[in-house]
Amino acid sequence: MNSKIAFKLMAVLVLLSIALTACGGAATPAATAAPVVTQAPAVTQAPAATTVAPATGEGEVDIVDWPGYIERGANDPNYDWVTGFEKQTGCMVKVKDAATSDEMVQLMNSGGFDLVTASGDASLRLIYGGSVQQIDISKILSYKNVDSRLQNAPWHTVNGKHYGVSYQWGPNVLMYNTKVFPAAPTSWDVVFKEMQLPDGKSNKDRVQGYIGPIYVADAALYLKFHNPELGITDPYELTQTQFDAAVALLREQRKIAPKYWGDATSQIADFKSEGFVAAPSWPYQVNLLVGDKQPIASTIPQEGSTGWADTTMMSSKAPHPKCAYLWLEHSLDPKVQGDVAAWFGSNPAVPAGCTSSDLLGPDGCKTNGYDNFDKIFFWKTPIADCGNGQSNCVTYDKWVETFTAIVGGQ
Repeated sequence: MNSKIAFKLMAVLVLLSIALTACGGAATPAATAAPVVTQAPAVTQAPAATTVAPATGEGEVDIVDWPGYIERGANDPNYDWVTGFEKQTGCMVKVKDAATSDEMVQLMNSGGFDLVTASGDASLRLIYGGSVQQIDISKILSYKNVDSRLQNAPWHTVNGKHYGVSYQWGPNVLMYNTKVFPAAPTSWDVVFKEMQLPDGKSNKDRVQGYIGPIYVADAALYLKFHNPELGITDPYELTQTQFDAAVALLREQRKIAPKYWGDATSQIADFKSEGFVAAPSWPYQVNLLVGDKQPIASTIPQEGSTGWADTTMMSSKAPHPKCAYLWLEHSLDPKVQGDVAAWFGSNPAVPAGCTSSDLLGPDGCKTNGYDNFDKIFFWKTPIADCGNGQSNCVTYDKWVETFTAIVGGQ
């Protein structure tokens, strides 16, 4: 993403502060954002897919999205994948930005929306809560073009039934200041454990964590690599013993991390003016900071990384299902996929998107981490089912409760 685009994007994003300072108050994750998830729904309980004729829709489609995911050229005329869709289908696109996954869940549960671009830490909550419906992929001709690694992904496929269409994905990278780290850090320990950094100063009060309860998985992934005796195989499927170990690591981190970021724009400001030098981040922030000529780079350390693969899902009570299905098809257009990736700093769910957008360019997917797919453990909602026939894993409501306490210094 070039600097001109970066400056325009930063100018229009709303600065939301949901970070916690060591001596101040906190905006903590919502502990009641979704019902407790303990197991997958029975097949007979799956909401039926809505039947839609291949014709102009009902006049509009209402979408809950991450900021920057659905652009109509208002911020930059080159980035517009809405206007053409509206002219072709007669479906006017209305968008409601959400800052967090918990907010997305709340909005979809409140009703009135057709679609949501949900990350994996929200998608299963929406499925198990009956908030979204099964998608009939036979009505989406371009579904066959989705990356085969995403077509049956466990964060949107339950009991062989599809509950969404993959949209974009990306890794949670380790962002670092190149003046402090002449060489890329090789481990996440620089943000988890107190140590002296290459510039001779401690990392205390110079690193950040991520504000969401799903961040427990980052600690679990670190332990999976460094403490194999714990037997962690999936950082989202943790027994009580494994969960307790991850919590202990996060409490250790809390002593050196004075602030947790949850909004991309606020993290950018923190790295430019608040003295932070290392933190988990997204390629989006990295691209914007690099475009602003800041001494910033990113890496995926030896332990691997968590990441997000976002899915466009349809409300079980969608007011405009015909328009919703038309948008699902449109969202998989290779040029749309590439344009979104260029604007957001993400990767296309349709591989052809890497070569179908002049805005993304020939190296855009590489810059955004496309080659790191196999190093990523993608977000998914923790449930009791451990994937091994047992149901003794710690559920998401406990993740929320415990992480909220950690952020609060408990």
